[in-house]
Amino acid sequence: MAESPPVHVEILSNARNIQIGEQNNYIVNGNQYISNDQATLIQLLLPILDASHTRDRETSPPNSACFPGTRTDVIRTIMAWANSTLLWNTHVLWLYGYVGCGKSAIALAVALKFEERNRLVGSFFFFRNTGDRSRMTRFAKTLACQLAAAIPEAAPFIEKAVKAEPGLLKSNLVAQLRHLVYEPFKAAAKRGRLLKTFLLKGPFLIVIDGLDECEDRQDVQAFIDDMLQFFKRNPLVPLRFFITSRVEQHIQGHLENDQVCLTNLVNHCSRKDINTFMLTCFEAEKLRNPVIRAYIQEHGDWPTKEDKDQLVDHISGSFIFASALFKYIVDPTNKQSTPMDRLPHTLNMSPGLDTLYKQTLSRSQDLPYFSNIISTLALLFEPLPIIGIAELLRIETFEVVRVLVNLQAIIHIPGTDDLPVTMCHTSLRDFLTTESRSGCFFAPPSFHLYLADRCCNLKEEQRSGTAAASYVTSHFEEHLKLCDPLPLRRFASHFPQALDALYAHILAKSRDLPHFSDILSTLVFLREPLPIVGLAELLGIEVSEVSQVLANLHAIIDCPGIDEDRPVTIRYTFLCDFLRIRSRDYSVSPSY
Repeated sequence: MAESPPVHVEILSNARNIQIGEQNNYIVNGNQYISNDQATLIQLLLPILDASHTRDRETSPPNSACFPGTRTDVIRTIMAWANSTLLWNTHVLWLYGYVGCGKSAIALAVALKFEERNRLVGSFFFFRNTGDRSRMTRFAKTLACQLAAAIPEAAPFIEKAVKAEPGLLKSNLVAQLRHLVYEPFKAAAKRGRLLKTFLLKGPFLIVIDGLDECEDRQDVQAFIDDMLQFFKRNPLVPLRFFITSRVEQHIQGHLENDQVCLTNLVNHCSRKDINTFMLTCFEAEKLRNPVIRAYIQEHGDWPTKEDKDQLVDHISGSFIFASALFKYIVDPTNKQSTPMDRLPHTLNMSPGLDTLYKQTLSRSQDLPYFSNIISTLALLFEPLPIIGIAELLRIETFEVVRVLVNLQAIIHIPGTDDLPVTMCHTSLRDFLTTESRSGCFFAPPSFHLYLADRCCNLKEEQRSGTAAASYVTSHFEEHLKLCDPLPLRRFASHFPQALDALYAHILAKSRDLPHFSDILSTLVFLREPLPIVGLAELLGIEVSEVSQVLANLHAIIDCPGIDEDRPVTIRYTFLCDFLRIRSRDYSVSPSY
């Protein structure tokens, strides 16, 4: 084959006195930025990169998007509010509704529409048990980084705030939001380009989805209260918040006021939307599935109009229920029955997801390690890949795959073993951790002890560089902290060496700090517990020195804040036995 002629390329051919230095490429909120100033800001703020609407939803749930042709009315309503003048409408809209009614899908749709209009400041999609995405720790810093990417005029004000107050990035949530998000946006909004955009097109928007999925309830309340106070002081700032969540008391009590537009998604759940979704899904499945096509040739159309109408009525407006039911009906891994057999069963299921969860889980119930794998998925603090679950539980990878492959209607199983296994919806975790609902599938709190023991074993093996090893480093103590005293006592009587190893591992973190031995001995031998200030006064040392020693021991010692009057207490009486009797390295002498 003849060679192609050489390609002539000129780069900066007319440039003079040009200096090219090193540049870094970053993707923030779906956009690529190569400014070294912006790179510095990203390195300073350390945002969560998979929290926005642009994340890979396959690996970072919720994996929800509006089905084409559905939810148009409610999206139109939200867009009308978002585009309306600040003089006649609120700065905040709260969309609330029950589990699975499509809040996250609508949040995604609204974020995408505002991104197209260049008026999206940022978005944050909370999701329970996913590490930082279920906390408020990096919420403000992530929004600030998105703000700097979407509105470059705000970046200098953010950087100035960080440099002016070095402790800002470790301060409380309210201070971070004010100095990194609200004030920089307010300052940038006075510039020509943003002012013109606002006057011609309307306000800018921040989308917050799944606020109820955030575990830091006090910070959630502080965020809401401070946000409303900011808008009260600055009624003309061209910024709005669109927030979605379930109805939770700590959210409802703070958002139900005249500064917030309240929208109940139940009032916008259309039977027509569910019908469109199910009809399109079944038509696509007919083209894909030869068994269904053969059945139709012999028996006529399937499902019949009567069955489809019954199914839509049975679903009653819940998109997550509709999606899960459809996956259950056409499940390609179920070789015991056909979709035609399973459709009548779904019509007899109790409305809601619990019956569907039980039906699906029962398919793997008798397989080896089923209970351990399901309990692990329910109680992990952040998702692990298949290979990480296998390493944590010390079983073969294929054993995990064998259990999960039957559960694809309710659990998202990635295409490779190194991507995290996630639940299709957090309601499955609620189901598994509520005994009255899940029955024999219940994941008991005592399983935290088993996970803590497995974490300790991995620590002793000094593994590194794996997903499980990384998880152990971050979450070992959290599992131990959530152990119930009664099962822990039983565990101690049967496996004292394993529990002693857990204690020793935790105590080692503070062992080399000043006054460690005195503080530990005092806690063991006090007739009644004292607060931190009392311990410091009794020992004649600084309060900060007591606090520093106790900071690493939260898993085994209940340690309130310095300003609190609550006493410092040892969580488990058998820790005292360990320190008095069995420990060599941490023993406390009766002579103390």
